[in-house]
Order: sequence, then C-alpha cells, then structure tokens
Amino acid sequence: MASIFSENWTDIVFSGRNQEYGAFELRRNSARNVLIACGIGVSFFAIGVSAPYIASLLAEAPEVVVPMDFENEALPPPEPIDPTAPPPPPPPPPPPLQSTIKFVAPVIVEEVEPDEIPPAQEEFVDKTSAETTVEGDPDGVDLSLLEGTGDKVIDEPEVEQVFRIVEQMPVFPGGDGELQKYLANNTKYPAVARENDIEGTVYVEFVIDKLGSVTKAKVVRGVDSYLDKEALRVVKAMPQWKPGKQNGKEVSVTYTVPIKFVLQ
Repeated sequence: MASIFSENWTDIVFSGRNQEYGAFELRRNSARNVLIACGIGVSFFAIGVSAPYIASLLAEAPEVVVPMDFENEALPPPEPIDPTAPPPPPPPPPPPLQSTIKFVAPVIVEEVEPDEIPPAQEEFVDKTSAETTVEGDPDGVDLSLLEGTGDKVIDEPEVEQVFRIVEQMPVFPGGDGELQKYLANNTKYPAVARENDIEGTVYVEFVIDKLGSVTKAKVVRGVDSYLDKEALRVVKAMPQWKPGKQNGKEVSVTYTVPIKFVLQ
C-alpha cells in the first residue's frame, strides 16, 4: 500500500484536476515540511533540557589565580645619600604668650542689715535718753535741781553710714563700658606672675563717698601678692565717680570689682 505522502498518491488524487491550485503544492511538499518541523522541535527541546546544566557550569567556573613570585623580584637599589647636602631647617618656635586681662562685670555682694527699730515715744516719758538703758533710783537726787548742764545730752559726732544697695548706684564716668576699657588699658600684668604662669581673679572692694571719690580700697579675695597689688593699684587710681543717692541725697556706697588675669 502506498503512503499518503508519496508523490504517486498525490498525482493520482490530483489527476485530471487543476494542479495550479495551492493544495497540490501543500500535498506534494508535506513530507519535507513535517521533517523540518520535527527537527526544529527536537532542537528546542534539547536546548531547554540542557539549559540548567549549562548555567551551573558557568556559575561554578573556577577562579583563576596567577601565582606571583615576589622572592625573585629584583628591588631597585636605594638612592645614594649626598653627604654634602645641608640638613633640613628646624621648625619655627611657637609664638610667645601674650598678656591679656579679662574684665568681669562688678558683683554686688550682700544687702546691708536694716537699722535697729527705735523704742516707742511713750517709753521716753519721765526718762532721759542715753547710750544704755539703766534702771533709775526713785529716791535719788533730782539732777534737774543741780546747776550746770549735767542733765543735758551732749551731741556726738555723726558717723557716716556706708550703704551697699541704694536707689541710685554710683556710676563710673561713661558707664560700665568705660569702666571695662579703663581696667583693660591701665592694668599691667606683673612680669613675675607672667613668668610663673599665675592666673586668677582678684576681688577688690572700695567705698565711693558722697563726692564720688574712691576710698578704703582693699582686696577681699586675692590670688597672688603681685596680682593683688596690681589690681589694688588700678582701683585706687580710678577717676571720680558719680556718687550714689538714697532719698535724693548723696551717700557713700560700697562697691566690689572682680579683675581677672588670664594668660593667652
């Protein structure tokens, strides 16, 4: 029996018919087309099956290490030393310390204690004022009968009261800014203290009297004898201040100035 794909079978089927029709060409070339299709299918199947294996071979490719022999490598000889070349210059010395004085704003110490409360007016009935309280003798001699001024109160010289806080505090000529400039321009760092790296803050207390003059200056907290002496000298040389006022009257006021000596 002849195969349906043989050319004889195709000629028998299309005998006496129009062989220019497309079906005749398809029938006659059908065997070749089937073989080509099978070959292509087998090729794609083989590639799909072997793809994981090929990928694993590429991923597990060994690393190539090129050995290097450093022992036999020739090193270049060191450069010769020129004995006539001068040595490099030494580094420059650090700049010397400069003397500076830092001014700290004045600090008001503590408030003065209030005055003692005077006794009531009724307590002075039939009594003579005195410095101390003494119980009198009712049977004694009445001093008013004696001649002279024995019972007269002798006025004592008035003692000037010094305040620490008043309604209007004393003011340096030009204000606090000018006070800072005065201390910075007129204070000299003692050479002995500078050479021995002595630093610190000296507190100087003084009284500005009713006329604005600086009096009774003293060091209340010192650091070194040289620094204390210089701070005291600058304070005593201050110009006249504007005096402080209490109840509209000029009064004496205690003032404290800290002067800080710092080496930079």
